[in-house]
Amino acid sequence: MTYQEMENKVVSILTKYNVKTIGIFGSYARGVQRPDSDLDVLVNFKERKSLLTLVRIERELSETIGVKVDLLTEQSISPYLIDRIKSEMKVIYQ
Repeated sequence: MTYQEMENKVVSILTKYNVKTIGIFGSYARGVQRPDSDLDVLVNFKERKSLLTLVRIERELSETIGVKVDLLTEQSISPYLIDRIKSEMKVIYQ
């Protein structure tokens, strides 16, 4: 699956969950991913989601695209890291 196909599938799945924005960061955003790289996704939901729901969504994404997905929300990221993440993040939906 190409990176563009992965992006499209991520957007297709996450938009079912009432999202405001979706961004990719980490090695995929920088274009330096390896075969064992995970896909780091930062998402802002319109409504708060439970931890169980987030885990279910993360698993659905991973199984669909065939790559381990780390699904994060801004609230789950250390304030010390958020600026660096946002500076390299590629917004794929808003």
